[in-house]
Amino acid sequence: MKHVSSPHPCAAIASARVWLGLVLVALLAGCASQAPSPDQSRDRGDWEAQIERLQTLDAWSLAGKVGLRTNEGSESANIDWQQRPDTYRILISGPFGAGRTLLTGRPGAVTLTNGEGRFEAETPEALMEQQLGWLLPISALDYWVRGLPAPEGGERIEHDEQGFPQQLRQFGWTIEYRDWTRADTLWMPRRLVMTYGELRATLVANQWQLLSDT
Repeated sequence: MKHVSSPHPCAAIASARVWLGLVLVALLAGCASQAPSPDQSRDRGDWEAQIERLQTLDAWSLAGKVGLRTNEGSESANIDWQQRPDTYRILISGPFGAGRTLLTGRPGAVTLTNGEGRFEAETPEALMEQQLGWLLPISALDYWVRGLPAPEGGERIEHDEQGFPQQLRQFGWTIEYRDWTRADTLWMPRRLVMTYGELRATLVANQWQLLSDT
């Protein structure tokens, strides 16, 4: 997995839009849950008891919001995606490009389609390099969105009073876990903020649904 060692400034919001689309491509193996359950409280030991099960979540649908902020400005959009073990489909609707961005992927092929055209590559990292000319640890994001560090590379984790991840630092990124939601018998991140230099991406999951992986 490739990664940059220092922040690279975006030249314009157009590049930021593409960057956000590519970030969403990578958020593909993470959470699974239902609507938030505010009446339930997290207890010490809950996180450690569920870590192994987080690794097996591979079929779900999500509706929520994502926002991106850079030195050039900020934007937000609605997201609606389905994740299966070997495929995914993400629809981004809102102010990005022509207002509609579709991301699809399967092993060996990633496609981004928006108002600026259709872009293809074998991996999310290759698509990033193709469009922006610089690299990010995109493949790590499927771990981060579950509250887990990527297996390759050192990390620094801070936990809250209940023992849940509160801040994760890896590959030059800082990931802050701001809120959690109950998903059947699991606790999953509901709101997380990812920063890298001047880039700041916020993901809020408003509704999760578990799907059959068949």
